[in-house]
Amino acid sequence: MDELAALNSLRHTVLWAAFAVAAAFGFIAQRTHFCTMGAVSDIVNMGDWNRMRMWGMAVGVAAIGFYALGWLGLIDTSASLYTGKRIVWLSALVGGALFGIGMVLASGCGSKTLVRIGGGSLKSLVVFCVMGLAAFMTLRGVFAVARNATVDQVAFEIGAGAALPAWLATGFGVEPGVAGLAAALLVGGALIVWALLGADFRNFNNLLGGLGIGLVIVGMWWVSGHLGFVPEHPETLEPVYLASNTGRMESLTFTAPMAYTLDWLIFFSDKSKLLTFGVVTVLGVVAGSLLCALIDRSFRWEGFRDTQDTALHLVGAVLMGVGGVTALGCTVGQGLSGLSTLSLTSAIAVAGIIGGAVLGFKFQIWLLERSA
Repeated sequence: MDELAALNSLRHTVLWAAFAVAAAFGFIAQRTHFCTMGAVSDIVNMGDWNRMRMWGMAVGVAAIGFYALGWLGLIDTSASLYTGKRIVWLSALVGGALFGIGMVLASGCGSKTLVRIGGGSLKSLVVFCVMGLAAFMTLRGVFAVARNATVDQVAFEIGAGAALPAWLATGFGVEPGVAGLAAALLVGGALIVWALLGADFRNFNNLLGGLGIGLVIVGMWWVSGHLGFVPEHPETLEPVYLASNTGRMESLTFTAPMAYTLDWLIFFSDKSKLLTFGVVTVLGVVAGSLLCALIDRSFRWEGFRDTQDTALHLVGAVLMGVGGVTALGCTVGQGLSGLSTLSLTSAIAVAGIIGGAVLGFKFQIWLLERSA
């Protein structure tokens, strides 16, 4: 009984730690305007690469941190969702494209939606509810049936796993921890150097966004993969990652956790519905963003502009919910957490997201020209 009580206490510690790190993400994202859609928009509309450099720096820092944790023996880098042997490339590509289109129509991805809620956006609150519902329908409902029968059937397997370090370790006979750190230093270091080469990039906000968000991803890997890892559960005698929705080590991702949050809120009185890692990270991002908005005095209530604005946001929310689950992650889930593992599946999903975002921007331009 003492072991179960200690385990429950550790679970609470993991949840509080995850909430705190997610709040840091929300605070930094609000302060620096960190946004994947915004980064793509700046390039397409203005030729400005600064926010994309911030995003690239965050991926670089996250990758080096993730594999440094593995090299130090603090986490098992093969235990994440992103490094499995089965490459669901069509799901990643199609789901990513749907998500990319959706985030443009809904004025931001899942993480940006949560950050905007903290800043007072009522329309982002609507997007959150619709996106969470669509995600739930794609996880377990009517959209899940279609997903399982179509794109999820198209895949191939790589014996060494989906991540670049696993290929290096197998191909060159290198110890996995060393291969992981070497690959992360090479790829992540290149991304950091590329970001810093931008003369206009080197200011406090951009550096805070790139370095801070990257470290947040690393912090989440540590919380879930080290602090929350129990080698032997006292009841099952099997290894377990506490408070995990997937049963694996997790970092930040927001599409499925939005569905889990709605589920937890709706069935709050059901004792079997325990608070999980994904739910507290959703709440943490909103809390951190709200704190920053209040400190900066930037908190403003915001509603829909007109009927067309409402319709576009609703369609975008559905596309993000369906696409994010289909692609196994969003711009943060596949884009930051996934890419930090140097996963092939994550790279495919991010390519789909960026391609979808470009299509979304072209559609918006067409709408503007049509109404002119």
